[in-house]
Amino acid sequence: MGLNADLVPGRRWLAIGHRLIGRIGDVADSLPSDTFEAVVLPHLDAAHNLARWLMRDAASAEDVLQEAMLRALTYFPSFKGVNPRGWLLQIVRNTAYASMSLNRGVELVPMTNASDEPDDAVSRLPSSDDDPETSLIKTRERDRVRRMIAALPIELRETLVLRELEELSYKEIAEVTRMPIGTVMSRLWRARRLLAQAARRDEAA
Repeated sequence: MGLNADLVPGRRWLAIGHRLIGRIGDVADSLPSDTFEAVVLPHLDAAHNLARWLMRDAASAEDVLQEAMLRALTYFPSFKGVNPRGWLLQIVRNTAYASMSLNRGVELVPMTNASDEPDDAVSRLPSSDDDPETSLIKTRERDRVRRMIAALPIELRETLVLRELEELSYKEIAEVTRMPIGTVMSRLWRARRLLAQAARRDEAA
């Protein structure tokens, strides 16, 4: 079972980015915001996707993303300019885990309902070349895989998302998660195995 860009929860980085810059820009007027926008905003789509998959809730993910962007803007003067995507994703991950720690015991709603998906109609729309039956099958398959990924333990879910959806290397994932490469590879293997098992159970049901 392959994973593809259709599974990515959101493609709204440009609108979100400018909205966030507008909200947090006044707290860091002395920082090089033009440079920040040029370096960081191109990776905001990936940041939003990671926040959604970690939090499994649209509102919580938006809060995490806003806080992460504020942190990124604050830390930007010390950024060495190497791998801005990985740098931003690490901040998003740390912010998400901090949020979950503060809200321990609060159950987040999994991404199982179409109404809880981001405003990304393109990812849910079938190709114009598909007949209605094929379109329905594709839509159901995407929703099914989304549910299975969302059900994975968080440490496996984040590894799978970073590798298969964001296409990070093992080294980049290790840097984002601060885990040894061997641990990254082990988690990815376990995530793929659990996903395959879930798919077989679903098909047999």
